[in-house]
Amino acid sequence: MTDDFTATLPRKRMGAAALLCDGQGRVLLVEPTYKPYFEIPGGAVEADESPHTAVVRELTEELGLPVQPGRLLVVDWVPPRPDRTEGLMMVFDGGVLTPSQTEQIRLPADELRRWAWCTEQEAGQRLSELLARRINAAVRARAEGTVVYLENGYFVA
Repeated sequence: MTDDFTATLPRKRMGAAALLCDGQGRVLLVEPTYKPYFEIPGGAVEADESPHTAVVRELTEELGLPVQPGRLLVVDWVPPRPDRTEGLMMVFDGGVLTPSQTEQIRLPADELRRWAWCTEQEAGQRLSELLARRINAAVRARAEGTVVYLENGYFVA
């Protein structure tokens, strides 16, 4: 038996992703094989793994790219829904990919169908409403040099 009180506290699902752009300011989106909408590269933070380590791992697994993300842009608390527990999602600044890096992108066929550079309008058409809000906030945070806190993709005053 443990005397660690923190072991009795609630646990939350956590995800980490990276906002990657090209020289024209378009965002890199990926289309998972298991979802009806696009996402930005990233995924679940595993037990005893930091969010930053998770996003580095996910970028390697999903894109085949050794990218070192920069600063945190967004923290988004997502409430529970019938098919998911509540979660805490983080978006890091993945920087601007060079044409050479873009040519090196290799997707795992069993996990991702394709990837695309998207304008804000195109991203809004391909992402879920929640993800579109989160990505728009991340783009804004990058441009303003800030970090934003969201709840369900909405800014909290």
